[in-house]
Amino acid sequence: MSVRRAPSESGRVPIPKAVPAPPFDPELSVVLAALSRESREPVTPENLQARQERDAATRPRPTAEDLRADGRFEVTEWCVPGPVGSPDVTLVNARPAGLVGPLPLLYYLHGGAMVMGNAWSVLPRILREWALPLELAVVSVEYRLAPRTQYPGPLEDCYAGLVWAAGHAAELGIDADRIIVGGKSAGAGLAAALALLARDRGGPGALGQLLLCPMLDDRGSTFSSHQMTGLGVWDLTSNATAWKALLGDRYGAADLPPYAAPSRATDLSGLPPAYVEVGSAEMFRDEAVAYANAIWQAGGQAELHVWPGAYHGFDGLAPRAALSQDARDARTRWLRRLLAQSGTGNRAAG
Repeated sequence: MSVRRAPSESGRVPIPKAVPAPPFDPELSVVLAALSRESREPVTPENLQARQERDAATRPRPTAEDLRADGRFEVTEWCVPGPVGSPDVTLVNARPAGLVGPLPLLYYLHGGAMVMGNAWSVLPRILREWALPLELAVVSVEYRLAPRTQYPGPLEDCYAGLVWAAGHAAELGIDADRIIVGGKSAGAGLAAALALLARDRGGPGALGQLLLCPMLDDRGSTFSSHQMTGLGVWDLTSNATAWKALLGDRYGAADLPPYAAPSRATDLSGLPPAYVEVGSAEMFRDEAVAYANAIWQAGGQAELHVWPGAYHGFDGLAPRAALSQDARDARTRWLRRLLAQSGTGNRAAG
């Protein structure tokens, strides 16, 4: 029996009462089933503080010496001026040792739903998978977290750090014309917002934007956000909690600016090429696909990957799964092509 659906006033299709969800990839499903009940428990306003405390206590936070990996990388930490009237922003700067000449930069924003995570934990993998083979410098940003700091604080931290890094390119040994902004989940949402903000303020231009399972839409009204409720590791309950923490009284407001939730943007013209990745079995699927489509409709360039049977954060939870390996390879190929189109590589010293 077909279900008749009329467009809502917002142009979105109302959600049917019951629809089947896409099946999880078999390898990913095994890993998901093995997770503890505690790790799969939705984030709610009532348990948010406890979840933040647990994350701060258990999430890895490697030191600069750890990140140097016996001399394979050069690592420095910088405290740079933050937004006006706000604290300084910590940037963790890392690059393969022994390279000469200004390197392209991946300006990376960590995930954690805007309420968790840190700038250090993401670096070992990024350095191993991208910095070494692609001869990239990486700057990871320690932006302030919600609800202690609400919008626009975290985004302004990221923008202040970007402006400082581009303005001190010679000191950092980077090429200010070859900066890629990127992130995962909330970090990808911040990267998308940062590209919009830099465009509209005339700030540092980006060579590309790497958006991995991006958190883009505060409204929770897409088909997939309801279809995947109670499934996977991140659903509508957790997502609403995180957006409310970030936006406070502005949550769901009709006049919310696109820099707060990039899916609100009505003009996606003039943006750098985007790599957009999402799983078919996660709530962010439809907002990510719609964002890539809106970039195309604005005359821009986007490469979209929807990984079949993948849930949110699948490659981190199941790094050895075939689908995870394919996803990592696709990201690396896109980065390699983008860098090759923008200039030549760097040579090892000596």
